[in-house]
Amino acid sequence: MKILGISGSPRRGKTTDRLVKEVLGAANCETEFISLAGKKIAPCSACLACVPDNRCKIPDDMAALREKILSADAYVFGAPNYFSTLNSLTHCFLERLCQFRHRSGSALAGKYAAIVSIGGITPELPAQVMEAMLPYYQIKHVGTVTAQGAASCFTCGQGESCSVGAVSILLGPGQKITPENTPDLAKQPEKIQEARLLGKKIEACLLANVSAGEEQVSSQAV
Repeated sequence: MKILGISGSPRRGKTTDRLVKEVLGAANCETEFISLAGKKIAPCSACLACVPDNRCKIPDDMAALREKILSADAYVFGAPNYFSTLNSLTHCFLERLCQFRHRSGSALAGKYAAIVSIGGITPELPAQVMEAMLPYYQIKHVGTVTAQGAASCFTCGQGESCSVGAVSILLGPGQKITPENTPDLAKQPEKIQEARLLGKKIEACLLANVSAGEEQVSSQAV
């Protein structure tokens, strides 16, 4: 049993990465974490070149992920909120899973996915988009965990003086940025616990599949 964690945040080591790893770390099975940060993943171009063999022909970093996606039994998809929706890097990644669904393609059918959704103000919005995309690939959604992340405004250097940034929106105009008022996953222990429970839930789903398969083999042998 293998769970593949994909963080679509372009910011390495931030809240999305950390919470995806919390989900993976709770599952007692083989796991792998992949960050899409720095990777070149284009949007689906609707060229239809993948129709004959369910293999995308766009020459970018998605090709190197293909076998990892196929070999995994379950996924943890994590993404941040950019402009009140799913960030583009993660959306491009999920669009490109379309290569597996032509001609009643079932390479991903029946696999499980948990969703990690992060936002400085409305962390649930990326999850809504990801949840809507999973049925296209016949992937079973097992649950979602959301958490607050620190918007880039907290570290851009101009956050305290910018009147339209996340700092002003969250804390009010003229507020100083301090460690105490900067959002951090460590201050959200209930979210960490939710993520760990979600990891256990994926593990349970995979174990149930194994048991069902063994029972089927046993009944056929009889």
